[in-house]
Order: sequence, then structure tokens, then C-alpha cells
Amino acid sequence: MFRRAVGKALGFVGYTIQYGCIAHCAFEYIGELVACSGPSMEPTIQNYDVVFSEKISRHFYRIEKGDIVIAKSPFDPKMNICKRVIGLEGDKVCTSGPSDVFKTHTYVPKGHVWLEGDNHRNSTDSRSYGPVPYALIRGRVCLKLWPPHNFGTLKESPNGRIIRSD
Repeated sequence: MFRRAVGKALGFVGYTIQYGCIAHCAFEYIGELVACSGPSMEPTIQNYDVVFSEKISRHFYRIEKGDIVIAKSPFDPKMNICKRVIGLEGDKVCTSGPSDVFKTHTYVPKGHVWLEGDNHRNSTDSRSYGPVPYALIRGRVCLKLWPPHNFGTLKESPNGRIIRSD
């Protein structure tokens, strides 16, 4: 009887480890659910919205201008940020605010992207910390899951801040 109980327990542990490994690989290489916090992406993504971030695009360099991405924060590697891609490598980006009299521009260097929140008045983004290395991108947000009445794909930038290549 003791052998039978140990055998069942070991079988359960084995299945748990197996499914844990499958779940880990799925979340690490395919996609993950992300609960967004903070006002930087309002009105597109509100505080506590849940989105699905797919990770396949970043491996094939398929991130495009206008995409919303989840990236590691350049300031704090333990924290993730959710921002919109405004410029890719080689693009010229306006770094000054809308009310600034003198406009300043910068070029996005090779291997980097320019990220900005949709809520310009309340967003810490590339305007503060500069271009973000492509390697910090964890995934591309492709679907809003929560709240249920907002389920679906995400809209274009509400402020039209997508930079065109020269």
C-alpha cells in the first residue's frame, strides 16, 4: 500500500513538472498575459487592463512603427514598460514637446527603437531615457483581453505620433 501511494505521488509530481515545463516554454517563447499599470498608455490601455503579448515577432525583427510593445525598463531591469514604437533604427524623431518653441530631433541608432506612451503628458519614455535597445523588447501587444467590453485588437495611436522614414 505504501509503494502504491509513493508511486501515485511520484506520478503526480512528474506530471506537474511536465506541464510546468510546457507552460514555461509557452510563456517564454510564444506569448504571455500582461496586466498593465500606470497612465502612460491612456486612452489606448487603461490602468489594470490585461493584454496578450506575443513574443514571436521580436525574434524575427517584425516589430513595426505603431506597434505596442512590452519591454524591460532601461532604468530598472526588474520592471516592464508598455509603450508604442514611434521610430525604428535610422528614423529621425522629434524629441521636443508639442508646446516647445524650438524643435529638437534625434536619429534612432542601429539596433534601437524609439518608444513613447500615448499619454504624452504622463509618460516616462524615450523622450526621457533616449532610444531603447531592440534586445529589451519582450513582446508585441496584439490583443486586449480585459475588461471584456474592450476585448479585441488595439487601435492606432490616438495622437498620430508615428514617424515616417526620411
